Amino acid sequence: MNLSAFPITQKWPARHPERIQLYSLPTPNGVKVSIMLEETGLAYEPHLVDFGSNDQMTPEFHSLNPNNKIPAIIDPDGPGGKPLALFESGAILIYLADKSGKLLPQDPAERYQAIQWLMFQMGGIGPMFGQLGFFNKFAGKDFEDKRPRDRYVAESRRLLAVLDERLEHRAWIMSDQYSIADIAIFPWVRNLIGFYEAGELVGMADFPNVTRVLEAFVARPAVARGLTIPKRSS
Repeated sequence: MNLSAFPITQKWPARHPERIQLYSLPTPNGVKVSIMLEETGLAYEPHLVDFGSNDQMTPEFHSLNPNNKIPAIIDPDGPGGKPLALFESGAILIYLADKSGKLLPQDPAERYQAIQWLMFQMGGIGPMFGQLGFFNKFAGKDFEDKRPRDRYVAESRRLLAVLDERLEHRAWIMSDQYSIADIAIFPWVRNLIGFYEAGELVGMADFPNVTRVLEAFVARPAVARGLTIPKRSS
C-alpha cells in the first residue's frame, strides 16, 4: 500500500501503510478515536502530533486537516478500496463504526438516537467543558470578572444534569448497548474532573449516574489502553 500521495506521510512516515494511520494526541478529542480503534480491533498505526512543537500547524498536517485540529486519520482501505482521509472526531467515530460494524446500533431509529448523543457531545459538552477548563485551570484564573467562568459552570452543570437524567436506570447512553456516544462523552467528563480539576466547581456529587458510568467506562481494558495513545513525548 502506497500512501505517498498524502503529504502528511513525509513528516510522519507510515511503517505499516496497510493499517489505518492515526494522527493524534491523548486529549479528550484525540482519545475518542484511539479508544474506538482499540474497542473495534481495527489495525492502526498511531502518530503523535505534538502541540508543544506546533505539529498541528505544519504544512504536512494542514494538508490532511485544513482546520489544524487533532485527530485525523487515513484509511488505506476506504470505500471502494481507495484511501480515505478524515478529520473531525465525530465523523471518524461514525466511519469506524460503519467500517467495523461495531458500537453503533444497527436498528435505524436507534442508530440516529446514538448519533444525536454524539452531537450532544460535539456541540455542547466539548465546547463548554473546554471553556470551563480554560477559566478554571489556565489563563482564565487571571480574570477578575468571574462572570464568564460562572456562565460556563452553569452551562456545564446543565449539560451534566441532562446526561445524568439520561443515564438513570441505564448502563450506557444507549441503555445496555455501549456505543460511540459513550466513547465521545466520557473522555470529556473524565477530563473535566481530572485534568481540568473542576469536579468540585461543577458539583459532580450531584450527578451520581454520570459518576457511575464514568467509572464503568474507564474500567474497560480498551479504554485504559486508548487513553494513553499516542504515547506522549518523554
